[in-house]
Formats: sequence, C-alpha cells, structure tokens
Amino acid sequence: MSAPQTLAQSWRDARLPAAGVHLDSAACSRQSLVAIDAAAAHARHESEVGGYVAAQAATSVLDAGRAGVAALTGMSSDDVVFTTGSGNALQLLLGGWPMERTVACLPGEYGPNLAEFASCGFTRRTLPVDGLGRVDPDAARAVLADDPPAMVHLTAVASHRGVVQPVAAIAAVCREIGVPLVVDAAQALAHIDCVADADAVYSSSRKWLAGPRGVGVLAVRPALADLLQSPQWAGSLSALQCLEFGEANIAARVGFSVAVGLHLAAGPEAVRQRLAALGRLTRTLLADVPGWRVVEPTDEPTAITTLAPTDGADPVRVRARLIAEHGIVTTAAGIERAPLEMTTAVLRVSPHVDAYTEDIEAFVTALRAVT
Repeated sequence: MSAPQTLAQSWRDARLPAAGVHLDSAACSRQSLVAIDAAAAHARHESEVGGYVAAQAATSVLDAGRAGVAALTGMSSDDVVFTTGSGNALQLLLGGWPMERTVACLPGEYGPNLAEFASCGFTRRTLPVDGLGRVDPDAARAVLADDPPAMVHLTAVASHRGVVQPVAAIAAVCREIGVPLVVDAAQALAHIDCVADADAVYSSSRKWLAGPRGVGVLAVRPALADLLQSPQWAGSLSALQCLEFGEANIAARVGFSVAVGLHLAAGPEAVRQRLAALGRLTRTLLADVPGWRVVEPTDEPTAITTLAPTDGADPVRVRARLIAEHGIVTTAAGIERAPLEMTTAVLRVSPHVDAYTEDIEAFVTALRAVT
C-alpha cells in the first residue's frame, strides 16, 4: 500500500464508517473516535469532580493543543488562545484593536468578516487581485505604501473558492511597510502551509483539523498583543489572556487539542500533499461535466473544487438531491460568502485525505444525474 493510501486508510480506520460519501470537509470534517472520546471523557470528569476542577486537570492537554497550533502557525504557544470559532476570534481581536480602524482586504473577503469590520467601525480598502481573486504582492506593495491602512486582513483560502493566497509574500510586504497582517486561516490551517510572518492568525477546529464544532483559536505575536486594549478589570492578566477569560466548553477544547495532535502525528506535509492530489483528481474528473465550470486551476494546491453553474442549475437544490438521492455531502455556497465578488451561488466539493478515486467518481456520476 502506498503512503497516500496508508494515510487514507488510517484516517478512515480512526472514524466511524461514513454514512455515504463525505465531500464537505471545508465545512465540517468527520471527527476521529479518539477526539470524540477525549471530549466525552472530559465531560464525564466534569460530572465527577466539577467543571472547574476538571478544567484544571485538563491544563496539560490544552497546553499541548496551543503548542500544536503554534507549530502550525510559526508562533509560540504563549501567543495562542482558544476561542469559540473563527468569527469569535476576529470579533475578539477587533474589539481590542488599538490603532486606527482602517483595513485592507480582498474583494472576495468572507461576508461575515465584512460584517464584523463594519460593526466595529472599520473603513475598508481593497487589495489588488488577479482574475482568480489572488492578491498581487507587487501591486499590493504600491497600494499599501501609498496610503497604509492600520491592518491588512488576508483570508488565506476563501470560503467560496479554493485558491491559495501568497501569505508569505504579503507578510513580507506588510513587514516592509510596517502594517500588521491578520490572517483568516479557517480554510487554511491543516490544509496548506500556514507558517508565515503574520502578526495574527485565527482558525476553526471543525474544518481540516477535524475537531469538534464550537471551538477555534487565535494566535497573536507579542508585538501586536502588547498593544491590544485590556479591559478595566484585567488586573495582572494580559490583554491576550483576557480574550480567553470566561465561560467555555472545555470538553470541545480538549477534543480540538487531541485533533491537532493527531494531525501532527499524521504529518502535516503528507496531509497537504494528499489534499492537493485529491484536488487535482477532483478537478480533472469534473472538467467535462455538462452544466458546470471548474473555477480553480487543475493544479491549485488545495482539496477544494468550486463548480459554477453554466446552464441555470441551482447549487442549493443540487446539493439537497445529492444528499437525498445519493448520500453525497457537499456545500452550496451562496453569494453571502463573498458579497462583493460573487454573483451566483456555487457548489463546493472538499474531500479529506480518506477519499478515494471511486468516491470522486461516484460524485461525478451523481452530479450528472441530478443536474
């Protein structure tokens, strides 16, 4: 058995058998039994000794989770705090933002992020991109140097299109100009290489890391964290520590920490290579399906394939039929995902490392049948 097949089989063996074909990891991956059991064990421990005593006992597991996230983002474990998800992470960061409220972001910025910027009083500027929505580092350098914003916000892989942004190149531009870079890695962490010289990175648990829902992380380098505004009650707590203070689902954080450890044990580079190979396979098999256009280049190094309807198909209805009639789970992404860029809904396919060629072929056959 080849290394990719071994990885795929070990991933499947660690989980309950899928009820159908799961091609929706960009929305929510399937958790491993080990992560589920760890969260359940913590919940039982809360029942035995009380929630706060159990939380104290879980300190080493949570510290390991922070260290794992730090390894995946190129930061220190002291830079990492848990959140309830990506949206909450951005909300917490913007709530303590210490500088002018101006942000430069992509035209295809995630809709809820745009809403959060607006609610926090940020004035938005647009970064220059190519026809795929990929930022042009040289053009961005000229735009940012001419009138620097207080923040550059870059979604490393979009929710509506599986295109990788040049995070490291933009980080270098931002460092040169002196503008903090904040990276939304919700679709990127454990999917592409997220070690770059960003000032802050945030992500979710439930996507490519295959952890539980309702938990996420925010990593902030000290140079920015030390500037964040602390609440009046902070006392000896740093502003970053205050972001994690309060009620939390510790069981979910334990499950997430275990999922991070499993990802590191599997080998992040091996996972990335397998996901990129599945993306190439999926786009190749879908290239000639009538009524749909594959958005990403065939060799884009992600597992996300976006299908734009060319003959009036309704992605919402197609997704529902794929589930009801074929047991295949995908995502129908509406224009609210990127309201400044999208003009029609799309169908998104996102297998994890346990997908095989026959799974993608089954999807192609089903898509032809329901379109």
